[in-house]
Amino acid sequence: MESMLSLLSLGADGWGDELLIGAWVTVRLALATLPFGLVLGLAVALAKNSGQPSLVLAGNIYTTIFRGLPELLTLFLVYYGGQIVVQKLVGLFSDTYVEVNGFLAGMVALGFVFSAFSSEAFLGAFKAISRGQNEAGHALGLSTRQTFRLIILPQLIRLTLPALSNLWLVLLKETSLVSVIAYDELLRKTFIAVGVTKQPLLFFTVALLIYLVLSLISSTGLDAIDRRVRRGERRVA
Repeated sequence: MESMLSLLSLGADGWGDELLIGAWVTVRLALATLPFGLVLGLAVALAKNSGQPSLVLAGNIYTTIFRGLPELLTLFLVYYGGQIVVQKLVGLFSDTYVEVNGFLAGMVALGFVFSAFSSEAFLGAFKAISRGQNEAGHALGLSTRQTFRLIILPQLIRLTLPALSNLWLVLLKETSLVSVIAYDELLRKTFIAVGVTKQPLLFFTVALLIYLVLSLISSTGLDAIDRRVRRGERRVA
C-alpha cells in the first residue's frame, strides 16, 4: 500500500504531478473545443434551417459525414491530412518542415464531431420556436440580428442546454482519443506511467477516478446553469 501511495506522490519519485498535468491538459482541450464546436454547430443549424436548398444540402452532408465517421478516424484525417496540407502550403515558399500541433488537431477534430451533433440540437430548438416570434420582433422595430440576439438566442440556450450538457460530458471523455497522436493528455500520461511502473490496475483506476471527478464537477456546474436559465419559468403544480 505504501509503495502504491509513493507512486502517486508529487515530485520526482511519484507520478501524481504528471497525472495532474495530464488532467489539466484534458480540461484545456475540452474547454478550447467547446466554443469552436458550438459556433460551428450553430452555423450548420442556421444553414439547415435557412430553407435555401444549397445551404440545407451542405449542412446535411456535413452532419452526415461527421456523425457517421468514427471519432478516431476523424482525428487521424485532421492530424495527418492537415500535416500534408500545411506542409504543401509551406513548401511553396520554403523547405522548412512544419509539424501540426497535437492540441490544435485534437481541438479541430473533436470540434467537427461536436458541431455535427450539436447542430441537431440547435435545429430541433429552432423548430420548437414559433416563427411568429421573428415577426413580432420585426413588428417592434428590431433588426434581424437584434431579434435573434434578444428573442431567439435566450430560448435557444434554454431548449438546447440538456442536449449540449450531454455532449459536453461526451467531449470530456473523447479527449482521451488525442493520446493516439502522442499528445500528453491524461490517458497518455497514464499509459506512460503504466509502461514505466508496470502497475496498470493502479494507474488506470486513478485515471478512471479523475475522469469521474471531472464529470461530477461538470454535472454540478451544468445543473446550476440549467437552474439559472430556467429561473423565469413558472412552476407547474
